Amino acid sequence: MSALSVVSGVSRRVKAVPPLVQDALLALVVLGAQLAPFVRDGDERAEVYAWQGYLVVALSVVPILWRRRAPLICLIACSLVLASYDLWGPLPSQPIWYASLVLTYTMAARSAKWVRWVGLVGNIVGGLLLVGSFDTAMRGVVLYVTAYAMGRVTAMRLEHAAALEDRALRLERERELEAERAAAEERARIARDMHDVLAHAVSLMVVQAEAGPVVVRSAPDRAEAAFDAIAKAGRDAMAQLRRMLGVLKEGEGARSPQPTLARLPELAEEVSRSGLAVELHQEGDPRPVPPEVEIAAYRIVQEALTNVVKHAAATRADIRLIWQDADLLLTVTDDGRGRAARGAAWSGGNGLIGIRERAAATGGSASAGPRAGTPGFQVSVRLPLSVPVTA
Repeated sequence: MSALSVVSGVSRRVKAVPPLVQDALLALVVLGAQLAPFVRDGDERAEVYAWQGYLVVALSVVPILWRRRAPLICLIACSLVLASYDLWGPLPSQPIWYASLVLTYTMAARSAKWVRWVGLVGNIVGGLLLVGSFDTAMRGVVLYVTAYAMGRVTAMRLEHAAALEDRALRLERERELEAERAAAEERARIARDMHDVLAHAVSLMVVQAEAGPVVVRSAPDRAEAAFDAIAKAGRDAMAQLRRMLGVLKEGEGARSPQPTLARLPELAEEVSRSGLAVELHQEGDPRPVPPEVEIAAYRIVQEALTNVVKHAAATRADIRLIWQDADLLLTVTDDGRGRAARGAAWSGGNGLIGIRERAAATGGSASAGPRAGTPGFQVSVRLPLSVPVTA
């Protein structure tokens, strides 16, 4: 066992003792040290020492019991008692007044600055006036200054420990707030994803279901394919919802698998089965992008196509990815009804508003409006290929 661990163990045991008991034990130790000159062996004058000398020494340690509550008052009381020492005689040569040193230490460790200076200066001046010998007075000054310095060192250690504890509490609170913020962001992310999945799947199912009676009457051989498409859209939506809800049940473990840009051709094919012709084009050299940008890009395209199916009455939609040096540009255009059918979707709900929020979350931007000079609507998005780091 190391010396440091022993000291640490003793310190913990001492702190477990009530403060008043600690001070009472300290007062007894100081009393014994101050009575030593009265009872040392071989002192022939011990029998003639006046009882008042013993009383003065005993009374000087009493203020130690209240040193934590009023350090300066206790120091003044002790000093007044000790000042009467030479009034009684014959007595031993003046002992070291440990009680006064203990109270000086306490005052330096626990009192305000002006109180500390009053106590220290008063002690030194009083000692110089009462002690006739210059050498004795200087030794007293050294002792009091040393006790004062030790008290200040203790105070600084306590202040440092308190500052560390306060900092630890603040860091813990900041971690709690960060965890709450992350949980809120995760809930918002899951809500957006659930909206995207459900809105996309339900829109395709509604379009195909509405077309079902017409297909049955006009082309019975295609009816089975239409119903298969409805069933597949429902199954895909259920599978994605199960993955999301599985993450909620598992807590903060793994996040649900997220779609990537590599699945855009599959998305285009899925939407095409609803009767909307979808084409995917890329310009530039594709390269790896941060996961959050890739997820945002996929969800934005998915939401834009969902809006086309729900609101545009379009026959065709084009997805275009343009890879630039620092950005990925996304456009989704259609040949539908333009702004008249989109105003409500852009100004309310989770559709195009969600597109704008997803783009902004990665440091990008989004805009939407009717195509210039031709029927239809266009969603344009800029996503950075590197996500900025925030402090």
